[in-house]
Amino acid sequence: MYPDDRKYCETHEWAKVHEGLVLVGITDYAVKELTDLTFLELPQTGESFKPGDPFGVIESVKATSDLYAPVAGEVVEVNESLPGALDIFNEDPYGAGWMIKLKPTNLDQDTGELLSAEQYIERVGDH
Repeated sequence: MYPDDRKYCETHEWAKVHEGLVLVGITDYAVKELTDLTFLELPQTGESFKPGDPFGVIESVKATSDLYAPVAGEVVEVNESLPGALDIFNEDPYGAGWMIKLKPTNLDQDTGELLSAEQYIERVGDH
């Protein structure tokens, strides 16, 4: 259920290294917990974040949650189609549901702090 080609945050974001960049999204667990998504706010290209910095907001009929950067870096691309098509999170949270691409500044150290798929499953259960 949780792809092992990426790392996970306690706050339910995932990070996948791809062609020197880090794709960031939210886990299927987070999507199911939030239920009916209603709004997504993402950062602008060029913004920089440190690990744990809030980079956006996702809202559902149930809750509003900050989104946190799993690694330090500069936003080089934003998935512009997502705010108008939140169903993508339900259909493909680990593919088309990526939110931002970061150019990492301290990749090895930052990803070392994140959870493996197995560790993430231990925290949330196998939902």
